[in-house]
Amino acid sequence: MKKDIKELLTFIKEAPTPYHTVAASAKRLEEAGFRELKLSEHWQLQPGGRYFVKVFDSTLLAFALGTEGGPLRIATAHTDFPCFRLKPQPEILEDGYGVLNVEKYGGMMLRTWLDRPLALAGKVALRSADPFAPQVRLVDFNRPLFTIPSLAIHMDREVNTEGKLNVQSDMLPLAAVGEDELTEDFFRDWLAAELNVEQEDILSYELSVYPYEEGSLCGVYEDFVSSPRLDNLTSVLACLQGIMAVDTAKMTGLRLVALFDNEEVGSQTKQGAGSAVLLQVLERIYLALGKSREELPADIAAGFMLSVDVAHALHPNFMNKSDPTNKTVLGDGVVLKQAASQSYAGDTEAVAIVRGVCEAYDIPWQHFVNRSDSRGGSTLGSIASALVPLRTMDIGVPLLAMHSARELMHVNDQRALAKLIKQILA
Repeated sequence: MKKDIKELLTFIKEAPTPYHTVAASAKRLEEAGFRELKLSEHWQLQPGGRYFVKVFDSTLLAFALGTEGGPLRIATAHTDFPCFRLKPQPEILEDGYGVLNVEKYGGMMLRTWLDRPLALAGKVALRSADPFAPQVRLVDFNRPLFTIPSLAIHMDREVNTEGKLNVQSDMLPLAAVGEDELTEDFFRDWLAAELNVEQEDILSYELSVYPYEEGSLCGVYEDFVSSPRLDNLTSVLACLQGIMAVDTAKMTGLRLVALFDNEEVGSQTKQGAGSAVLLQVLERIYLALGKSREELPADIAAGFMLSVDVAHALHPNFMNKSDPTNKTVLGDGVVLKQAASQSYAGDTEAVAIVRGVCEAYDIPWQHFVNRSDSRGGSTLGSIASALVPLRTMDIGVPLLAMHSARELMHVNDQRALAKLIKQILA
């Protein structure tokens, strides 16, 4: 396995939740010489410096400062992905079975989650002496704990023609069995024992169920990547690689990557792309560098931003689902996404800029446009650029089985994406 694809699969394994995505990102940035800042503290920045800041542990912004003024260039992605989240008091006991009450996060392909080994990860808040500062633990139990078994075809003869699933009744993870042994709070008892604390000291948690199986190469030439969470950890890693490759001794201006949470549920949160956090961080950078109030709006007007998220590939079994003249094929390069509805943010100049960079550096690229009779998806580019009005282009790698428990991409597309982002941020 080539080093770059091994790095991608390693990163995906380390990042089963947005909190872990940020922790894994911060580790790599620190190893590359970036210094962490706190939103709640005063910033002292130096030209040529490299910094990052976490926002509520699930969003991260990293930036590099040139030695003098120059262009503002930004790349954004999102740290979250569809999953099941445990509800408070999640235990359901019936006829000796212990299942867990969950809700879906994001737009999931439910059937792909059936009959898989599922693990658990997230954040737990524990009681402390100060109610305003609970002790917080990041946890990843990293072993098969649950499964959601299918109903046998003998009991559901129409499963292959109907197959509808109800999240509340059909998608509850099976956690335990034993009518005499299980208590009404068996999961919270288990969680307390795992954390070596008293159950009453667990004040709250945000725990996600995720597919335990790791990513792998597949295909007769091993040129596909099959893995959970390709949407959107492919983009997160490419953005990190781009900002870490910046040579602050040679560049001018400001380069920044923003890795936002909550894109899968609309971005309108305190740590999402629909928040004030990107503009606030930019303002603080300019203030810390002693720049005038007028310089930031001027640099925004002349700046450029990439919104990096995955794109739909042409499906070999459903070719009529793609646009007849703008077809994106696995292995054919970075996808430039456009939509007349502005669900993607690109305009004429933005397309020309990215296409020009691709052609200058021999980076394969292709267009994506939805079929005219299909609504398609959206991403954070239009949301973020409405709040910080930079010229923006939506790009990404093409995927099959997007929002499945296990998605599919081509190794060459990830390489093309990483190369493009490095050139844009250089």
